[in-house]
Amino acid sequence: MGLRNTALAAVSGLLLVATFPVADLHLLAWIGLIPLFLALPGQTVKNGFWLGGISGIIFFAGTIHWVTNSVHFYGGIPLIPASLVTLLLCAYLALYPALFGAAVVHLKRYHPSFLVIAAPALWTALELARTYVFSGFPWSLLGYSQYLALPVIQISDITGVYGVSFLIVLVNAAISEFIMDRKQYQGIVIATIIMAFVLGYGFMRLGATEGPGAITISVVQGNIEQDKKWDPAYQAETIAGYERLTNEVLKQHPALVIWPETATPFYFNGNNPADQTLTTDISEFVKKNQTPLLFGSPTYQIKSLRTIVLRNSAFLLSGKGEILARYHKFHLVPFGEYVPLKSVLFFVEKMVQAIGDFEPGKDYTVMTVPDGRSPSQEVKFSTVICYEIIFPDLVRRFVDQGAQVITTITNDAWFGKSAAPYQHFSMAVFRAVENRVPIARAANTGISGFIDAKGRVLAASGIFTEAYLTQTLVPGNTKTFYTRYGDLFSYLCVILSIFLLMPSPKKSGK
Repeated sequence: MGLRNTALAAVSGLLLVATFPVADLHLLAWIGLIPLFLALPGQTVKNGFWLGGISGIIFFAGTIHWVTNSVHFYGGIPLIPASLVTLLLCAYLALYPALFGAAVVHLKRYHPSFLVIAAPALWTALELARTYVFSGFPWSLLGYSQYLALPVIQISDITGVYGVSFLIVLVNAAISEFIMDRKQYQGIVIATIIMAFVLGYGFMRLGATEGPGAITISVVQGNIEQDKKWDPAYQAETIAGYERLTNEVLKQHPALVIWPETATPFYFNGNNPADQTLTTDISEFVKKNQTPLLFGSPTYQIKSLRTIVLRNSAFLLSGKGEILARYHKFHLVPFGEYVPLKSVLFFVEKMVQAIGDFEPGKDYTVMTVPDGRSPSQEVKFSTVICYEIIFPDLVRRFVDQGAQVITTITNDAWFGKSAAPYQHFSMAVFRAVENRVPIARAANTGISGFIDAKGRVLAASGIFTEAYLTQTLVPGNTKTFYTRYGDLFSYLCVILSIFLLMPSPKKSGK
């Protein structure tokens, strides 16, 4: 494998890290894989696997290092074991770049003339797999590095974020082939033509006029410390803080106010007297101000004397303080909200403090509120909770069901003062572009803010500070190709990858 090639693979990992928040050197993504490509020629498939793995382990260690903070400070696991947990996760995620490296060696041997198209298709197929395998963890998809490059990412309304990943790898592969052999300029031509179409489409979409309608939404960021959040002694103080900030934001006359995930540190609409008292307090507060409120709360359902179902939920209260709609979180956090394969992993406890295993919801709930301009004019919206926003297909299903605005509520206090809140926020940019709907985000400790249907960040708060923001958004009115057909482009990449990874009959016997 050699020291030179190992170093090249490591450089690719470091370059890719720099493209993500908070460094945001997104232009480096377009050359970040070149060192790895230069290291792979002449290698065995096994060595290609290890070289890809080296790039991957450095890349993921640099982008998801914040997991240690969550596991250590909030999971109660000592620092060294918590670091090992993070390293184990990075090692798993590095398997995908490792498989990419091995496959590129195979492609160079059997289908060298197709490498410029085959390599990006393969990378895209692996990112799609990472979105679903073992519950899925599509953090740090390569395309997310371009959330600031608005002309480039407009293609996401056709291909999803995966199409941007495809473009990045395409450019890297084309440049690498040309560097290694000046006669291999065809890839540069192909990449140039494709990028010209992509940028042309992007600027056209950015210049398009917005549709009719508008709704003014406010988000409230309470900045409640995680170690106080579930302390009963601070329940009244927490609610009072949210009501105080809401009173300030109501001066701007929003049509909807949003509080973050589990903003209520109790069971809203629960059966015990304390829950009922606090539930009545919030309902009366909303009724007094006559402005609909969306907020997160844990909930439970008693199914039998021995069975209680817990859920991470969101409630929409009308201006009269009545429950208009509720949504139960679909995609739960493994080892945070439930233990996967519990019958097998019976010895594993949840890594974050919680009151029990949560059960996922089943309905793609679409809610409705008046737009604030006319009682007869309503806007349909849906909410996703916490890291549900990082799953493209899940979000697009809400829009396909009729949502014109996507709201997302989260508690990113788990991440601490790391790059994670910025990375989490940046992914919401793609959900807006993919479905051409604006996004309103309320986070307990930040980042809260607004993104329009073209991916422009209209407003954003800082982290670990109280904040309230108000923005007028234009609801989405048309369904994009991506909204209608989902990850069709990515599945085509899967089919192409499978076809090209089949060895040539003439060479398989050698």
